[in-house]
Amino acid sequence: MVESHSRQLASKWVKTAALLSNTLLAAHVPPTRIYSAENLKSMLNEHEMVVIKPVCGAGGHGVIKVQKEGSGYTYTYYSKRSYASSFDRLYSALSRAKKKRSYLIQKGIRLATIGGRPIDYRVKYVKTDTGWVYRSMVGRLAKPGLFVTNLCRGGTMMTAAQGISRSLSSSAVASKKQEMRTLTVTATRVLETKFPGIGHLGFDYGIDKNGKIWIFEVNTRPQ
Repeated sequence: MVESHSRQLASKWVKTAALLSNTLLAAHVPPTRIYSAENLKSMLNEHEMVVIKPVCGAGGHGVIKVQKEGSGYTYTYYSKRSYASSFDRLYSALSRAKKKRSYLIQKGIRLATIGGRPIDYRVKYVKTDTGWVYRSMVGRLAKPGLFVTNLCRGGTMMTAAQGISRSLSSSAVASKKQEMRTLTVTATRVLETKFPGIGHLGFDYGIDKNGKIWIFEVNTRPQ
């Protein structure tokens, strides 16, 4: 039996800070900061590509990818790509798009792809009377033209094994799935210590072109 009332934590920032408190997990969390003009400028200078997303939000809603391009910047919101010739113009455009919502900035990860489309992974982990169990581990392939992989945005679901073998290699399947499980167990232990009462977690993992696994976020209301 699953816990019927598991604790929910809407803030991505609170959960990210908890993961960063653990050395093993911190190495797998992309550099993340609270959104501000100063943080955006320094992160773009350092990483050239960032993703900004609402501190509270789900389903890929409101997520914007920003890249340095020559002397200007491109930003992609859903499938619409726009150009800003200066940082001030970029910041104004993003302020209009984000409205008054709190955002955070995360280093952009160049994910492994299938046919040029990025893929990431969702691991559902649930607490039952006998302990934590895996409910699913699936790959989510972005709809052509989109960078978000959410199924509600037209992403395609496949098994994690299919995703790993098609985007990396079939020889990587067992080790990458095991690594995601190890990270899931460690992260759950950290989160449960800090937030007693959680019982239903959805981990979003990405694997970059070099095969490194990244923890993008942990959902306490996984869709």
